[in-house]
Amino acid sequence: MKIKNMIKKHEWTIIKLFILFWIFTIILSCIAFIIGQYHEHQQINFIESLYFVIMTMTTLGGDVILPSTIGRLFTIFLAITGLFTFFTVLFPLVLIPWMEKQIQEGLPTKASNKLEDHIIICGYNEMVESLVRELEDHDIPFIVIDDNEHHIRTLYNDEVECLFGDPTDEDVLINSRICKAKLIIANCSDEKNANIILSAKERCDINIIAIVNDKNNIHYLKYAGANRVISPKALLGSFIGRKAVAPLNDRITGSTHFMTGLEIAEFPIYPRSPLLKKSLKESRIGEFTGANIVGIWINGTLSLNPGSDEKIKRNSILLAVGNKEQLKKLKRLTH
Repeated sequence: MKIKNMIKKHEWTIIKLFILFWIFTIILSCIAFIIGQYHEHQQINFIESLYFVIMTMTTLGGDVILPSTIGRLFTIFLAITGLFTFFTVLFPLVLIPWMEKQIQEGLPTKASNKLEDHIIICGYNEMVESLVRELEDHDIPFIVIDDNEHHIRTLYNDEVECLFGDPTDEDVLINSRICKAKLIIANCSDEKNANIILSAKERCDINIIAIVNDKNNIHYLKYAGANRVISPKALLGSFIGRKAVAPLNDRITGSTHFMTGLEIAEFPIYPRSPLLKKSLKESRIGEFTGANIVGIWINGTLSLNPGSDEKIKRNSILLAVGNKEQLKKLKRLTH
C-alpha cells in the first residue's frame, strides 16, 4: 500500500516537472521569437509569438513562416520539442491513464453496505465459475475480486456480486467489507495468495482458504496465515494407484470438505462407465448430476478448468465440486 502510494507520488512529481519544463520552454521560445523578429525589423507582440510557438510545437503549422536559416532551425527545434513532449510525457503519463480510467468507469469498486457474513473470492477462473454457481444455488452471499477488466465486466453484466481491483491491495479488501466477511478464498498465484493472506490477517482475524498451485508452497501459505491450503493437483493425485475396480456404494471416499454443503472429490473412470469416450459436453454431467467438473487427469497430465470438448478416457480421473447428493450421482456415472 505504501509502495503504491510512493509510486503514484513519484509519477505525479514527474508530470509536474515536465509541465514546468514545457511552460518554461514555451515562454523561452516566445521571448526568442520576439527577439529574432526584432532583429528582422519585425514588430510582434507576445500573443502573436505565443500563437506561433504553440502552433509549431503541436505541428499544426500557422500563417507565420521564418525565411531565414536560423528561423527555420528555430521552427524545427520547436516542432521536435512538441513531439517529444507529446509522445514521451503527455501521451503515456496523462492521456493513456485517462483513457484507461474512462474504459474502467462503471466497474464496481466497492461492495454493497448490506453485504455481510459473506465469502470473498480473490481471483476468477473457470474453477471459480463452478463455485459461483454452487454458491448461488445455495443462496450463500459472496463477492468476487479480480483485477482483470474483462472478467469483472462479464460478472457485472451477469449480475454477479463482484469488485474490480487488485486483491492484494488492502483498500480493495476493505471495499469488499472484509471485516464483515466469514471466509476468504485466495485463488491467485501462490505469491499473490501469500500477499492476500498477509493483508487480510493484518486487517482482521478471518478464516482463509488458499488454493495452491505448487504443493511445495503449502507450508509457506500456512505460515503466512492461511487456515487451510488446498492443492487440486494433490487431491487428484491421491486417486492414482487405487484399484481399477471397487464396489459401488453411496459413500464418497477421499472427498475434501470445501465449505458448508460443498465438497471436492475425485472420480476415476471405470471400464464400463457410460461417460467413457464422451466429451464433457456430450456427457452432460452438470445436467444429470448437478456437480461441476473443475479438473481432469488424462495420461498422468492434470488439466484444470478443462474445455467442453475434453474427452473422458479410461484412465481419466475427474475432479468435481458439489454437495453429497450430486457427488453420489456422479459416482454412479463413473462406474
